[in-house]
Amino acid sequence: MNDDQSLRQDLDPQSDHSSDYLPHHPHHPSHPLQPQQQPQPQPRRPRGFAATAAGSVGPTSPSTPTTNKGKREREREKERTKLRERLRRSITSRMLAGLRQYGNFPLPARADMNDVLAALAREAGWVVEADGTTYRQSPPPSQIAMGMRSVESPVSSGVRATKSLECHPPHNPSSVVRIDESLSPASLDSVVIAERDTTKNEKFSSGGSPINSVEADQLMQDLPIRPGNHGIGTTAFSTPNPYVPLYVTLATGFINNYCQLVDPEGLRQELTHMQSLSVDGVVVDCWWGIVEGWSPQKYVWSGYRGLFNILREFKFKLQALKGAHMNLTSRHNWKFTSVVMAFHEYGRSESGEALIPLPQWILEIGKENQDIFFTDREGRRNTECLSWGIDKERVLHGRTGVEVYFDFMRSFRTEFDDLFAEGLISAVEIGLGSSGELKYPSFSGRMGWRYPGVGEFQCYDRYLQQSLRRAAKLRGHSFWARGPDNAGEYNSRPHETGFFCERGDYDSYYGRFFLHWYAQSLIDHADNVLSLASLAFDETKIIVKVPAVYWWYKTSSHAAELTSGYYNPTNQDGYSPVFEVLKKHSVTVKFVCSGLHISSQDNDEALADPEGLSWQVLNLAWDQGLLVAGENALSCYDREGCMRIVEMVKPRNDPDHRHFSFFVYQQPAPLVQGAICFSELDFFIKCMHGEIAGDLVSC
Repeated sequence: MNDDQSLRQDLDPQSDHSSDYLPHHPHHPSHPLQPQQQPQPQPRRPRGFAATAAGSVGPTSPSTPTTNKGKREREREKERTKLRERLRRSITSRMLAGLRQYGNFPLPARADMNDVLAALAREAGWVVEADGTTYRQSPPPSQIAMGMRSVESPVSSGVRATKSLECHPPHNPSSVVRIDESLSPASLDSVVIAERDTTKNEKFSSGGSPINSVEADQLMQDLPIRPGNHGIGTTAFSTPNPYVPLYVTLATGFINNYCQLVDPEGLRQELTHMQSLSVDGVVVDCWWGIVEGWSPQKYVWSGYRGLFNILREFKFKLQALKGAHMNLTSRHNWKFTSVVMAFHEYGRSESGEALIPLPQWILEIGKENQDIFFTDREGRRNTECLSWGIDKERVLHGRTGVEVYFDFMRSFRTEFDDLFAEGLISAVEIGLGSSGELKYPSFSGRMGWRYPGVGEFQCYDRYLQQSLRRAAKLRGHSFWARGPDNAGEYNSRPHETGFFCERGDYDSYYGRFFLHWYAQSLIDHADNVLSLASLAFDETKIIVKVPAVYWWYKTSSHAAELTSGYYNPTNQDGYSPVFEVLKKHSVTVKFVCSGLHISSQDNDEALADPEGLSWQVLNLAWDQGLLVAGENALSCYDREGCMRIVEMVKPRNDPDHRHFSFFVYQQPAPLVQGAICFSELDFFIKCMHGEIAGDLVSC
């Protein structure tokens, strides 16, 4: 009997056995009053490491004091438990980060393993209720009686195997669908249709066919994907390989600095090579420094008129986005092109002079008023593009910066009105900063910058300093009207500075104010220019190029992004405010796919993460409902680099099967010069067109 009581006491979760160690007075509430001798309580059975310690010294009574050895053993066990818990939390943290970043799982901030298991189960087609009940959900038995046809699902080895779904009779509702046990886990995920909400369940209540009830991306397709389909009809049951149009940038040497078309026969040869490669079109840069190069509001378009006439001969339709769902035959009957409004300078010669500078009359103004250009902390001027501080300052012969841009765009629209009327031009890219990208010129090679330096803030011209003083006064802290004095120089590393280092001044009250103002100036510039571009190119698709500043992305400050104008440290989202403005003007985001050519050693030294940055930027843009396109960096020409671009353009693991609208291939020189291997470029184009499965394994 005493053994039974002891066993129940050990199993009682509410019992802590504290009474075993109390003195047994006659009036203790847990014992009846007995004037005589009372029975001795049973000793507590030691468990765990205590049992090991007790075994070495023999049985002990409850009144025996704990030995020093037992105390030491308990302390060691506590430390081991802490280490195991830290390791478990570290593993969980890495799993959660990977699922959020690469699997697009919407896990909560403090997710545990139950959340992870539930998310994985739901992704595999299971239903997980709030209390943990997990099951496969299928249509009601009355609809199952109509029958389900066989489906073709991909197996992990790449071999397609056709399996059938066997349906139970209606009298067994607990097990409606039985799946062949020989199917791989990937096949199981593809053949079972998971209904994730009650709205979808209501679809089965109608008398229609179940095939018409499920969503389009869950339809069971028997037809294999062929190049002629261009991804139409791709579902979760087959690997989607959509057709992504590819355009090639036309070399700048065909238009000289006097806006004259040079070497028209060479241009025709170049276009002939492009046609042989089945590219979808070309990209033409219209340089502000050429067209309005000598006098304000004196626009010379003669060279571009001749170029567009030759493009018309080759039937290169001047657009970027239309016709994305045409079949393969008709697609190659018409070619597409994008036109770029380039408000920055291009290239540098060996002597240091720009190959295509800003207009000469702008440079003349700059000699008298150098504050029209971006300026670093040491007062050095960058003439790549105009400072955003003069967007609304009448310092350009009575015009503001945005008025100069608007007049140029309006002149282009008027000059080539016939091409717009014919529908030959339907997309225009607007240059919004250095290199045509929406960024500050914070890491310019002419200033001595070398990868992977953090760059320098470009806000020390008179006009941006006035804007900073107004913002500081409005905030109530006039002494904040200054740039950071501990942000290092162009080639500094974050840990070498007091501003960008771990827990540095970038996250102080002043740092947050300054970085917010710096980024907001970039956003305001984009908003001002795009507002006028929408007026100049009414009902024409507008494109904006966004840079890829991936080095120091693994640090807490994201220093290189901060100096380029994107307030995107680990505790901030610096791209959503930008994309909100771009969404306001219905633009297409063209993301520069750079960094993929950098070696892993260089990435480690710079704590770079090009894949992580692209994941953040692309998903935020897609979440805003923006169309996304891409462009390669000038050094991405090897097979591995191109295949990594293909994986970015057409992400295989995206649950919504999203992909780029088009891709622009920058060439270092005209194709006729043979700088690029034709077979490599042909392979890359076929991967983009979905004719070849572009992955690193097949390279």
